[in-house]
Amino acid sequence: MPSFSAQAGLYIHVPFCRRKCPYCDFFSVPSTALVRPWITALLKEMPRYTWWPGRFDSMYFGGGTPSLLHIEELEEVLRHVRAHFSFSPDTEITLEANPGDLTKEQLKGFMELGINRISLGVQSFDAKALAFLGRRHTVDDAEGAISLLKDAGFLNFGIDLIYGFREQPLLNWEETLHRALSFEPAHVSCYQLTIEPRTYFWKLVKAGRLTPLDEETARSQFLTTSRFLTSRGYRHYEISSFAKSEAYRSRHNLKYWTHVPYLGLGPSAHSFLGRQRWWNVRSLRKYNRRLMAMVSPVEDSEVLSEAQIALETTALGLRTHLGISSEAIGSDPDARGRLSRLEGEGLLKIRSGKIRPTPKGFAVADALPLYLSP
Repeated sequence: MPSFSAQAGLYIHVPFCRRKCPYCDFFSVPSTALVRPWITALLKEMPRYTWWPGRFDSMYFGGGTPSLLHIEELEEVLRHVRAHFSFSPDTEITLEANPGDLTKEQLKGFMELGINRISLGVQSFDAKALAFLGRRHTVDDAEGAISLLKDAGFLNFGIDLIYGFREQPLLNWEETLHRALSFEPAHVSCYQLTIEPRTYFWKLVKAGRLTPLDEETARSQFLTTSRFLTSRGYRHYEISSFAKSEAYRSRHNLKYWTHVPYLGLGPSAHSFLGRQRWWNVRSLRKYNRRLMAMVSPVEDSEVLSEAQIALETTALGLRTHLGISSEAIGSDPDARGRLSRLEGEGLLKIRSGKIRPTPKGFAVADALPLYLSP
C-alpha cells in the first residue's frame, strides 16, 4: 500500500450544471446562482488541510460542469489552491468540460492557468442518442469543441462516451467510436449506461417506461468496444478507460484504483489517506452554511481494517491493467485452483507474479474478487 509520501491527487467538486441529465447520479444543482457562495466556502475549506503530508501531482476539476465557471473564478480558485498546497512541477490538471461551453478565449485562459488536460463530455456523436441522454449540446457542438481544443494546442484531451442502451443500436455506437477516433484523442472513456437510484432514468425503469439492456447484450457491447479501441492502438487500462499510451492515462483517476492518497474539496467530495476515508455533505447549501460558520463540512468517515484494505486492493486492482500481486491470493490450494480455472476461462492472465484481468475479465470485474474468495 502506498505510503503518505506518495504524491497525492487533489479533487475539486464543481456542483453546477445548466440542467440535470436523466442518468447522472453525481451531486449537482441545475443552476449557477450559488457559484459565488460556493467559492467563498471552498476557500474556507482549503486551510483545513494545510497539514496534508507531501505534495500533489494531479488536480481534477469534476462535477457538475466545471466549464461553466468563468476564467476569473477558476483563476481565483487556483490561486488559493497553490497558496495552500504544494504541487509537483509536472502536475496534471484536468478540467471536465461540456462541448457547448467551450470558446477559443476560454481555452486560451485554461492554458494560461496551467490546465493541461480536458475531459470532454461528448457522450455520443449520434443526435438521437444525445436527445435520449438529455444532453444540451449537439453533434456539431461536440465536433466544433474538439476542433477548438486541437487548435488551442491541447494535445492531452479525452472524449467521454456513453453506450449500452436500446435507443442506440450497436451500429450507431460503432459509428460514434469511428467518429471519436477520427479526432485522435489522447484518451477515450466509454461508460456503459448504468441506471442509478436518485436519477430520472431510475424512475422510468420503475414505472416500466425504460428497459435496460439485458446482461448478455451489455457484455457483448463491452467486448466489442474493447476490441474496437485496442485494435486501433488504444490501451484498455481500466474497465471504462482507454489511452493512446501510458503517458495519457488519467494520472488522477489511477490514484482511486491504487489506494494512493487523494483529497477532495467541495460538496460530496471524498478523501482517502492511509486507512481513513471521509466525505463531505451532499448538499451545496449545507456545505456553504457549515464553512461560513467555521464548521467542518465532513459528513462522515471510516477507518478501514487490514482485511478491508486487502479486499479493496484486490477489487480495485482487478479493475485495471495493473492487476494485483499473485501473493494476494496466498498459497491455499483451493484459492490457487480457483485462480487456475479463471485463467483457463480467459478471465485472467498470470505473468511474472502479477494477476491481470483480460477484457473478458473486465466484463465481470465486480464478480472476480468473489470468484477468488473462499
